Amino acid sequence: MTTVAGVSQRSEDLKLDYLKLLVTQLQYQNPLEPMDNSEMTSQLAQISQLEQLEGINSQLGQLDAFHSAFAEALMVAQRRYAASLIGRQVTFVPDGQGEVQDGRVSGVEMSDGGFLLQVGDQLVALDAIKGIRE
Repeated sequence: MTTVAGVSQRSEDLKLDYLKLLVTQLQYQNPLEPMDNSEMTSQLAQISQLEQLEGINSQLGQLDAFHSAFAEALMVAQRRYAASLIGRQVTFVPDGQGEVQDGRVSGVEMSDGGFLLQVGDQLVALDAIKGIRE
């Protein structure tokens, strides 16, 4: 969609306006100096490209909406998984390094990086969990 001086116009409307102008030009052209076919073809190709870009832009908008819905579904699944671990014994490697430790999950916290499990006095990321027992 193009916007010029606050006027919004879709490519289909632009194409229709162009074709009307083209027909008018053909009606009133000088027969001794006909219109240049390559220029007309170039303009039609540009309008066609504009239509394709509008289609791509629309599909990207749909993809963005799908991505948002998927991210929210993933967040809900992680929250449920983290909550299901409360009261269970887990083994984990703190911060992805060091020795394997274990403890009982007593709570869940949400942070910018995702969900953290409260194990003893430590907050443990879900991806640091190596094993789960009752």
